Amino acid sequence: GRGYTAGNANTPTSQPPRAMAGPSSGPPGAARVGLCVLCGLPGAGKSSLARSLTNSTAWDCARISYDDIIPEDALLSPREMPCWKWYRQQLLTCIEHFVLALTTSSLLCAPEEVKGTMWQSFVRTLEEQGFISSDSPCAEACQLQLKPGAGSSFYLVLDDNFYYQSMRYQVYQLARKYSLGFCQLFVDCSLESCLQRNQRRDRPVAKGTMLLMAEKIERPNPEKNFWEKNSITVRSEGATREHNLKVNELLLLALENPVKEFQDNADQKDADRMVTAASVLHQADQALRKIISETMRMAKDNAPEREMKALAQELSKLKSQLLEDLRHGTVVDQMSLQKGTAVQDTVTLFQQKKYRLMHE
Repeated sequence: GRGYTAGNANTPTSQPPRAMAGPSSGPPGAARVGLCVLCGLPGAGKSSLARSLTNSTAWDCARISYDDIIPEDALLSPREMPCWKWYRQQLLTCIEHFVLALTTSSLLCAPEEVKGTMWQSFVRTLEEQGFISSDSPCAEACQLQLKPGAGSSFYLVLDDNFYYQSMRYQVYQLARKYSLGFCQLFVDCSLESCLQRNQRRDRPVAKGTMLLMAEKIERPNPEKNFWEKNSITVRSEGATREHNLKVNELLLLALENPVKEFQDNADQKDADRMVTAASVLHQADQALRKIISETMRMAKDNAPEREMKALAQELSKLKSQLLEDLRHGTVVDQMSLQKGTAVQDTVTLFQQKKYRLMHE
């Protein structure tokens, strides 16, 4: 595979699977499992790195490509957040059931809440890599088939953009739930190179989406977030043997030091902060939706249909911008979060911008 240069760098899964065994109740010989999150812009080289890891590490590695499993229409419409987030949650549930099968040496069973195309694509991905055997892609239970000589260690390499911190934190929550190893590799590449590589893809991401992602991407921040301590940056150019060893050292470190349930206050504070941020975002979204609905109702009798449509689009765009800024902490400061005024502050700002918009 391609060489890489290494340098320093919203809710848990839905319902737990049936017959939940817990992290330490698996039978003797059950696999020791790690989750490796790859993140970075489209075209940065994540898939090449993932394939390299599956071919060159001392452990069995299953590559879980979100692009191959999540339907294309959901991936191409990142602004359709409810649909987009739902598919990601469905896939994380599939991953959780695979983890459960690995850690308990049991059958891989289809989650009750995940059926049809999503489950078939997930099973097909594992089957193509030789990790399961089944009579058909839609089988309810599949026999795990680990590669001979792999020992008792297994890595799931999650290949996706993961450009929001909250996306990666959901994977960390899964690692903590089952006491798994957890690490992150941020694949760094210039925007220009990513755009060029993206254009050579069979399904290129829209340039506008690429530029927005480059602006909004949240790199791992081990100094700020305790849970991101096992993170390094890898570059897809200028590889050396020493740097490649750092990647393997990180994987081994994470596997030998699995995440424990709230190891200390730093971990608890990170969890509390993430929950608070998600709650504030949801409350602000609901409040702004209500304001837009009321505004449109009042304007209905006084504006022609064409103007109503334009107004609805502008207000929706304004809401999306404010929620994005709130997510990244550029609307309200930390003090507002602590005082509990973040939602009201966001609503006030929206009202001000709405007034200017309607009176231009």
